[in-house]
Amino acid sequence: MNLRFAVLAVVAGCLASCNFTNTPRGPVTHESKSVDLDQVELARVGLKMSAGTLKVKGGSPKLLDADFTYNVPAWKPEVRYDNTGARGDLTIEQPTSSGHIGETTYIWDLRFNDQVATDLTANLGAGEADLNLGTLALRSLEIQMGAGEMKLDLRGQPKHSYDVRIRGGVGEATVYLPKEAGIDADVQGGIGDISAHGLRKQDGRYISDNLDAAPVKIHLNIRGGIGSITLIDE
Repeated sequence: MNLRFAVLAVVAGCLASCNFTNTPRGPVTHESKSVDLDQVELARVGLKMSAGTLKVKGGSPKLLDADFTYNVPAWKPEVRYDNTGARGDLTIEQPTSSGHIGETTYIWDLRFNDQVATDLTANLGAGEADLNLGTLALRSLEIQMGAGEMKLDLRGQPKHSYDVRIRGGVGEATVYLPKEAGIDADVQGGIGDISAHGLRKQDGRYISDNLDAAPVKIHLNIRGGIGSITLIDE
């Protein structure tokens, strides 16, 4: 099947299965939220966005600094944080009880702390994601893509090894990898292309030349849907 027609078919199916309502639009609203840095040793962060633009990076002195921009009042992001002692559970979610067809504005701009060990899970629907996570103290990363484009930048100087799990939907995923880390990527595509720059293929996996010697390793498990997957280790 031609890739373009396959993409259109899947997107059409997704739209047909969605339960859209006549949720009214309003003026563009800008809202900021923050979560203070406490004594947690591990932050478990869950992001759930059905449609929109997601921007994530590090550099916050707090656990979270967030700016939200939206024009559908029912889509006001929900931010929840629970401290269970050594662990903090942070959830940012787009409400799922409403839908809208038409021109909308929906943008999350999130900044996380670089020092707290973090397990990050992102469940993305339709839209664009620009994830610059190279400065974060990642312990694990899991991403479920929907329909759209994702750029994941892990370049930096990670101090600990961690695992990355990506499940692709419809669209393009580009992953930038840190040269300092040993890379071991198990990548399988659905309908689309897989390309790896700066890595060599060995026994069905994509690995970096410094995999054995590097003290810090990143293990990737990627399963594509419809679209392209690009790994860049240059």
